[in-house]
Amino acid sequence: PGPEPQLGDLIEIFRPFYRHWAIYVGDGYVVHLAPPSEIAGAGAASLMSALTDKALVKKELLYEVAGRDRYQVNNKHDGKYSPLPPSKIVQRAEELVGQEVLYKLTSENCEHFVNELRYGVARSDQVRDAIVAAGIAGVGLAAVSFIGVMLSRNKRQKQ
Repeated sequence: PGPEPQLGDLIEIFRPFYRHWAIYVGDGYVVHLAPPSEIAGAGAASLMSALTDKALVKKELLYEVAGRDRYQVNNKHDGKYSPLPPSKIVQRAEELVGQEVLYKLTSENCEHFVNELRYGVARSDQVRDAIVAAGIAGVGLAAVSFIGVMLSRNKRQKQ
């Protein structure tokens, strides 16, 4: 591994079939979105079960999360967005530990998760992916409420 990560750094972990992302919170620990396949400790066979499912926000040692996979610090959007102060990033990450969130491997949800924490900016395609994920999961409520918000926004703009 390269240099010791700094607080709030994004860690890119090179899994065999995809990239996993975590955020460094100090003392060797990272906070990350653990997809169901990782919680179960299963390999590629359960990648399909991870396509739309719940993920758990976990705080674990980086070397345990990475396992034998290579990893690197990759704050790739620093040129586009200003990172929040490291103490703020760590605080926000720690507050989410233990929560369950909707996980969708195909939309790189773990990457959205860390970008949101570091920059306070969810990637713009996240909203679209959330609607798709909600539809696939059979939870139409999120899409319905989102459409309601968009309609009321449109009304306000017309006035």
